[in-house]
Amino acid sequence: MKEQCLTPKLAFRLAAPHSWLAAIYPALFGELYCLLAGDVLSLGTGAALLGACVLMQSTVNTLNDYFDFVKGADSADDCVEVSDAVLVYEHIAPKQALALGIGYLAAAVLLALPVILSAGPAPFLVGVIGAAAVLAYSGGAVSISYLPVGELVSGVVMGGLIPLGIVAAVRGTLDAAVMAAALPFIMGIGLIMMTNNICDIEKDRRVRRCTLPVLLGRQKAVRCYRAAVVLWMLLLCVVPVVYAGLWGLITPVLVVLVSRGAFAFLLRSPLVPNNRIRQMKGILKGNLLGNGTYLLMMTGMWIGGMLHG
Repeated sequence: MKEQCLTPKLAFRLAAPHSWLAAIYPALFGELYCLLAGDVLSLGTGAALLGACVLMQSTVNTLNDYFDFVKGADSADDCVEVSDAVLVYEHIAPKQALALGIGYLAAAVLLALPVILSAGPAPFLVGVIGAAAVLAYSGGAVSISYLPVGELVSGVVMGGLIPLGIVAAVRGTLDAAVMAAALPFIMGIGLIMMTNNICDIEKDRRVRRCTLPVLLGRQKAVRCYRAAVVLWMLLLCVVPVVYAGLWGLITPVLVVLVSRGAFAFLLRSPLVPNNRIRQMKGILKGNLLGNGTYLLMMTGMWIGGMLHG
């Protein structure tokens, strides 16, 4: 079949906007963390940092699709949505996707560069580590996504390094405490990758991908997954209280009121290939509602602080 040219619509689909939550939430968390600490954060700086994080996520999505396609890991038989498998269904030249991924990365760097240059070496260091992780995640002879540490790396980089980098860009220094406060985001984002990898165990075995679920086997991987979901729920109940005191009690209340259905679905999910699309939507909903309660508490705390001086 004749290859078609990459269009703006296809470029947008390769960026996978449905997954941007994994960048937007940690970035907003980092910015709220700064505001609650009394740091000065202008609207322009906040928007630039948020945009750079979204572009980095778009880079990950595009390069991951490219490398999976050229390595033969993606096909029409893998129970993926047409909108989420551009290279499989739309017949564009893979090299165009590679160029687009590099373009997204360059745009992210250009957007964040003025802030980084004014803040000093701390955000630059975090940015270099993050960019290296993005490139190593899917590229190279042995990519991180093919190893048992893929879930951990994706969670730490997106859920932890993004807030660390935001705080470093605003303050000019590293604050390790933000990583501890961001644990619910690290766990939730890591579980997105684990959901995907458990559903793909058989496919990953065929292409010699040695992910954690492949090593564990389906039954043990599902048990580990459900234990991780319970731990995520506990983190959402405990970490906000440790971080914010009485204000933090809002989060576990909201988790029960808003997120219990999403978490109940995750705890019942069989994580099988033919139900993959529904299960991926379920873990994204868990992140949207579960981690969203944490951000909602922080937003209320910030507004309350402004109203009371």
